Amino acid sequence: MSQVFEGYERQYCELSANLSKKITSASLLDGEQKKQKVSEIKGGFEDAVALASADQRTRLMMSTERLNQSSDRIRESRKTMLETEELGVSILQDLHQQRQSLLHAHNTLHGVDDTISRSKKVLTNMSRRMSRNKWIIGSIITVLVFAIILILYFKLTH
Repeated sequence: MSQVFEGYERQYCELSANLSKKITSASLLDGEQKKQKVSEIKGGFEDAVALASADQRTRLMMSTERLNQSSDRIRESRKTMLETEELGVSILQDLHQQRQSLLHAHNTLHGVDDTISRSKKVLTNMSRRMSRNKWIIGSIITVLVFAIILILYFKLTH
């Protein structure tokens, strides 16, 4: 695009230089030749104005194009932002569900821990009773063996 502007600038400078020469030469002329020179100068001036307006149109078109590109980038950025926001909401919902699952597992684990503690106490009590019962049975067997030996001794000796 800068080449286009350079071309317009070059043409404008050439037209301006030509117009300056024509104006200088027109001031030296008289009558009909002067009118003809003035009409040539007007034509050159109109060409310069047309060239300047073409330059302005080109600049305006470039500005419009840049504005459209900026609008497109803003739309794309907004779309990306909305997608990111949706993804963030989805992630937060997943995290909330995972938190609820962890809290439920935590509560269940406390319940299991309490149950295990009670089971351990029951098993400890059962183990003590079993040991006590073994001692009692062992004592009873010892007393019975002593009683049998004593009875046999008295029966055999009398």
